[in-house]
Amino acid sequence: MGSKNRLLKLVFFFCFFTLLLQHVKAQPAFLPPSDVYRPERLRKVVVGETVLFVVTSVGLYYLWYKKFPKSRFHFINDNREWFGIDKMGHATTAYSIATMQHDLMRWSGVKSSTAIATGALTSLAYLSIIEVLDGFSRDWGFSKGDMLANISGAALFAAQQHWWGEQRINLRVSASFTPFAKYNPKLLGNNWSSRLMKDYNGQTYWLSVSIRSFLPTDSKFPVWLNAAAGYGADGMIGARNNPDSIGGKKIPSFTRSRQFYLAPDVQFSRLETSPAASVPIYFLQYLKTPAPAVEVNSQGKIKLHVLQF
Repeated sequence: MGSKNRLLKLVFFFCFFTLLLQHVKAQPAFLPPSDVYRPERLRKVVVGETVLFVVTSVGLYYLWYKKFPKSRFHFINDNREWFGIDKMGHATTAYSIATMQHDLMRWSGVKSSTAIATGALTSLAYLSIIEVLDGFSRDWGFSKGDMLANISGAALFAAQQHWWGEQRINLRVSASFTPFAKYNPKLLGNNWSSRLMKDYNGQTYWLSVSIRSFLPTDSKFPVWLNAAAGYGADGMIGARNNPDSIGGKKIPSFTRSRQFYLAPDVQFSRLETSPAASVPIYFLQYLKTPAPAVEVNSQGKIKLHVLQF
């Protein structure tokens, strides 16, 4: 059964890439930048984002933070938790928000320098609200490590957009379900949506590099083919250490390990699409494309994955 599944994954991968090769172009079809200032577009963006910001902030408080005990504002040092996977998540989220905000500003005809600043600052403002709410929660706290990760993700976007006028190095994420969540569903999630968000064992974060962007302009290297370096971890039942038991139930012994990957990736912004597909294609650029990968973990083991999600 295992070899059959690997074969099916391999067939899926090659079929997917064959389709990609037939549809290549230089610019994304969704949210194209406007050379002319479009105040009507900007008003829609500002109003929509203001409503989203308020609703999200109030919703987070009443649906999540209000349920837990409060405290005076305080800081917490959680840098040694989850092998830093949560910090990679913060950086990637900040990068993605900054990129999308920049694209919305340029779509509205806002000049490049202002769009870059707006993208980075909007990203930090939104994520800072979450950190402040954490700071007033007894069971958490304002994490300097989280904030540094947020700043790093926004800075990666801003620096590239300023110097190169494009994103040559992208932060992306991939995720899959793992068997570890069932041992500690309170921390790792108890349904499919919470498991994807909370089970750090199944999350991998990637630096996806556009090789063609660093080559001469007359290079024949495919514009859509990236090289990606990934970081993940597994065997984690608890944040810093694995408990022996939870709720009186004994937990099997798992080896906690870091995982490092190397794999090909797709630059979705280089793909030609129909108008109907332009929106999902745009958002797919924030996800790592499933592909074969080489893994080296902190135990010194090397693994080959036919298709790594």
